[in-house]
Amino acid sequence: MPNSSWAHAVVERLTIDHVGHRGDGVSLDAREPVYVPYALPGETVEVEHVAGNHPDRRHLLAVEVASPERVTPFCKHFGLCGGCAIQHWRSEAYSAWKRNIVVETLRQAGLECEVAPLIDAHGAGRRRITLHGRLGTHEVLKVGFAAMNSHDVIPIDRCPILDPGLAGAIEAAWALSEPLMKRMAATKPLDIQVTATDTGLDVDVRGSGPLPAPIVAALSEVAEQHRLARLTRHGELVLQRAAPSLRMGGAEVVLPPGSFLQATVAGEETLAALVQERIGRAKEIVDLFCGVGPFALRLAEKARVAAFDSDAGAIAALAKAAHAPGLKPIKAEARDLFRRPLVAQEMRDVDAVVFDPPRQGAQAQALKLAASRVPTIVAVSCNPATFARDARLLVDGGYGIETVVPVDQFRHTPHVELVARFAR
Repeated sequence: MPNSSWAHAVVERLTIDHVGHRGDGVSLDAREPVYVPYALPGETVEVEHVAGNHPDRRHLLAVEVASPERVTPFCKHFGLCGGCAIQHWRSEAYSAWKRNIVVETLRQAGLECEVAPLIDAHGAGRRRITLHGRLGTHEVLKVGFAAMNSHDVIPIDRCPILDPGLAGAIEAAWALSEPLMKRMAATKPLDIQVTATDTGLDVDVRGSGPLPAPIVAALSEVAEQHRLARLTRHGELVLQRAAPSLRMGGAEVVLPPGSFLQATVAGEETLAALVQERIGRAKEIVDLFCGVGPFALRLAEKARVAAFDSDAGAIAALAKAAHAPGLKPIKAEARDLFRRPLVAQEMRDVDAVVFDPPRQGAQAQALKLAASRVPTIVAVSCNPATFARDARLLVDGGYGIETVVPVDQFRHTPHVELVARFAR
C-alpha cells in the first residue's frame, strides 16, 4: 500500500503574479508569496508541494492557462538541468525583467540613478563551464550539470549555450571521469572546470584524492586523445600540450590553472569597453580585484596602472603579460583587499579606480574608497545586491552615482552584471 503522504498529495491551482529575482514565478494568492520555477506572469498553473523544508516552494505540474509570452525551450535538458532558469520566456519580456532586477535593487537601497537598457553580451556563448562527475545507482557514471536546487547530476551530451571554442569539452569530461570515478571506485564527487582558450581546452579536475601512476597515465592518454591544451588536477600539472593563453587587448595572457574569467568573450569585451569609456583621460589608474588583467591590460594602452588581487597566480600571469609592447607600466601586486584594502593615502595621486569584486562585494574596500579623494571610481559587479550596498557607502561618502549599465552575459539565468561611474 502506498505511503499516505504520496497517495493524498495536495494539488493546488495558482495564478502567477510576476517573476522573482531568482527566475521563479511568484504567486500572491496566499498570505505569503509562493515560488514556482518555470512559471510566467499571468499564468494559471497546477502545482504540488516540494519535499523537504520548503513551505514557500512548489513543483510545477501543468500550465492550465499559458502566457502569450511563453515560448518553447530550445534545450532538451531544460527543466531538469539547473544551468538555465529561463528559456521559456520571450526575449523582450525577459530583458525587461532582468533590467528591472537592477532597478528594484537600487531603489530598495535608496539609490536614485538612471538604469540604462540591458546590453546583451552572450555573444557566441559561455567559454568556461564546470561539469560534475558522480557515480549513481549501480555505479553508473553521470557527467553533467547539477539539477535545480539539488546536488543530483543531470547527465548531458550537449549544451547549446556554449562557445564553439568549447567543442569537445563535454566528451573530454566524460572520458576523464571514467578512470577517476570507476577505476578508483570513487565516492567523492568530481568537478571538471573547462575553459576555452586560443590554444585549446584548459581543464582542471578537482575532487579526486592522490592519483596512482596508472590513473595518471590514463588521464594523460585521455588528454592526448582529446587534444587538451593542458590538464591539471587541483592546479597541479598532469599534461600540457600547449600553454593555454588568451588575447586581452594587445597582450597575451597565459592562464593559471582554474583561473577566473568573464563567462563570455563578448561579456569581457563589453565590460572592458564600458570601463574604458568611464575612465576617460585618467593617467594614473588603480585596478582592484584585477584578476589576470582584462581591464588593466587594456587601460595600460593609455595610462599607468597599479593592479591588485589576492590570487597570486593571476597576478603573476598579469605581470608577465604586462611586458607586451606598447603598454605603459603595470604594477601588479598580490594583496588581500578584504583584509588589507587600499587606504586613502595610497590613492592620493590616483586619477581613477576600477574595482570588480567577487559576488560578496567589497564592503571594506568601498569604505576606504568613500574616504578617499579619488575623482573617478568605476564599479563593476556581478551581484546587484552587494553592488547596491557598496554604492550606498560611496554615495554616503560624497560621491555621485551616474547611469548604471546592466550587462547580460549569463543569458537564460537571473545573473546580471553592471557597470557604474562615481564622481566627486
